[in-house]
Amino acid sequence: MKTILTKSPTKAAEFIRRGGIVAFPTETVYGLGANVFDEKAVAKIFEAKMRPADNPLIAHVGNLEQIKLLAREITPNAQKFIEAFFPAPLTLVLPKSENVPLIATANLDTIGVRMPQSDLAREFLRHCETPVVAPSANLSGKPSPTDWQAVFEDLNGRIDCILQGEATEIGLESTVVDCTSDVPLVLRSGAISLEELQKIVPETQLYQVKENEIIRSPGLKHRHYSPKARVILINRKSQIANRKSQAFIGLNKPKEKFELIKICASVEEYAHEVFAFFRRCDHAGIETIYCEIVEEKGIGLALTDRLRRASEG
Repeated sequence: MKTILTKSPTKAAEFIRRGGIVAFPTETVYGLGANVFDEKAVAKIFEAKMRPADNPLIAHVGNLEQIKLLAREITPNAQKFIEAFFPAPLTLVLPKSENVPLIATANLDTIGVRMPQSDLAREFLRHCETPVVAPSANLSGKPSPTDWQAVFEDLNGRIDCILQGEATEIGLESTVVDCTSDVPLVLRSGAISLEELQKIVPETQLYQVKENEIIRSPGLKHRHYSPKARVILINRKSQIANRKSQAFIGLNKPKEKFELIKICASVEEYAHEVFAFFRRCDHAGIETIYCEIVEEKGIGLALTDRLRRASEG
């Protein structure tokens, strides 16, 4: 398969309408999209990414009316979040419509829905003329792609098309909130913080993963966001042994010397840069990446979640 590169959302959308799969930019990370109602197209996503079949996908809409095609019900709390935030880096888990094939939801009776903030993403989705289910456009388990070059590196020859846009604005995946019960649960942290959500629905809580419980969101079950290098989380007082092939990313300049180093001016910049830095380390043959931990509030909670998952295994 030859992967077509284009800057035209109209041309990219043609592949979706013909049953193909297309990588496209959002404000969070690049997604790999297919027509949510086309089972064969959705299956191509799992094949291209080498993604486990029990990892649910998130559906992206170009307008609010399309949510009714995906969800059996828009719950009262979900409606409040839609009115307060959409379009946004926010995914709402809702009861699934019978029209949505089970392959798109990992056999769950729920579906995650979001309306991207990115103008280019929404223009692309409007031209698709259908909701588009889309996980991150990378090989499963690797760092999520924040520019089209990273998508090309992972998926060239495995997908139909890449819609070339700018590097993503946020750099971490969307916040995911389960709105199927009276108490909204944040399943995955992102740029929309728990504090912001609680301003709209005060009862909103962070979900605590329980053993053998059904997982309603991507990013919770399988190893994610991982470079080839070993990832070690440290604080400012941590002692680091000086060895070759080491890298560091964080907010404060360390005393030790590293082969690659990235000092970020803010937690927001750290979140924006971390996946690209992981890929840079892979290219340089780095064996160990030290990541400074941050305060777990705002987007710092989401960043810490991604760092912990990258360090697992």
